[in-house]
Amino acid sequence: MKEFNSEAVRYETSSALKTVMQAQAGHQYPAYIGLDVHKETIAVAVARAGREAPESRGEIANKPQAVAKLVDRLNREFTGEVLLFCYEAGPCGYGLYRQLLELGQDCQVVAPSLIPKKPGERIKTDRRDACKLAQALRSGDLTAVWVPGEEQEAMRDLTRARDDLKAQERKARQQLNAYVLRHGHAWPSNKTRWTKTHYHWLESLRFSHDWQQVVLQEYIDAAKAASQRVADITAKMERVLPQWSLAPVVDSLVALRGIDKLAAMVLLAELGDISRFDSPKQLMAYLGLVPSEHSSGGRRRLGAITKTGNRHARRMLVESAWSYRFPARQTAHLKRKAANASDEAKVIAWRAQKRLCGRYRTLLQAGKNTKQTTVAIARELTGFIWDIVCHEMPKVQPQVAR
Repeated sequence: MKEFNSEAVRYETSSALKTVMQAQAGHQYPAYIGLDVHKETIAVAVARAGREAPESRGEIANKPQAVAKLVDRLNREFTGEVLLFCYEAGPCGYGLYRQLLELGQDCQVVAPSLIPKKPGERIKTDRRDACKLAQALRSGDLTAVWVPGEEQEAMRDLTRARDDLKAQERKARQQLNAYVLRHGHAWPSNKTRWTKTHYHWLESLRFSHDWQQVVLQEYIDAAKAASQRVADITAKMERVLPQWSLAPVVDSLVALRGIDKLAAMVLLAELGDISRFDSPKQLMAYLGLVPSEHSSGGRRRLGAITKTGNRHARRMLVESAWSYRFPARQTAHLKRKAANASDEAKVIAWRAQKRLCGRYRTLLQAGKNTKQTTVAIARELTGFIWDIVCHEMPKVQPQVAR
């Protein structure tokens, strides 16, 4: 495999994106428009082709009507030629990007952390930021991110909503555990928590003051309600899965040990068409699973993983990697969940299981701790996931996320 720069591929290394970027880089636009986007306003700056300094065009309301008027005004100024817009990826999402494309313009959503900055600058305003974006866009110094399609973004919103509800469930349970322990009650550590038996024990506890009993019941109700919300959204995700264009890819990914339907949905919702990455190494770097590096001269120093890129997908991969601590086996459970997978996916999954289970034991015997070992397995698991997706994506209708 070819060498790669982990920082350069932190955001996107897809062939499709690079093709668009190269086409845009090779095309000489009459003007480059920098947009500093906020909740209510958008600061606008225009950098004409050439070496002239960017010109601030003030601010407009962050509303579709105002954006349409801006584009119409620029069309009249530049005789209807296509212009290149850009703005930073952020909380305002991709609606502006899609609107600009519908209006016949080109647009890039750029990575904020990779925007060049002068260390001596001490003045920051929205108009200055828009001018810097326009100038950097004209000089080709910005790094574009991949923009998901509307269906892809909707599925990602759904999986992230479940993550939020899981976090609320964990918090509710921690609060309940802490309250009970603070008053001298402890559930045996060798017994499973959050079962009917556990809840029955919690509800049977008695405190010296009635007010404390009220607090206990409130914590119990909160924990039960949070668990029910997680169960409800999980059921909804499973119901909508057949309607998703990437559902056949999900069916093939579950052939892998440690990957169930929810894990596969999270990975594909966060990453989209994984086959857009040119190699597994690029996907590993994007997920922040490669070692950091600080080398100089002839000395090479590697550190902990970079943890850049998509944390949701990275966490799911590390959780899935834990299952490879057991010996490789073709269990009835694995065969059942892989029933709808393609033959190629089943072959890759068995090859992955033999490789990763053996690798797990080898790393432990070499003196690596379980955390380092699991991360290493997650990194290699990423390569097998990439392989399966590359086999399966040509079979499904590609989702164009322009």
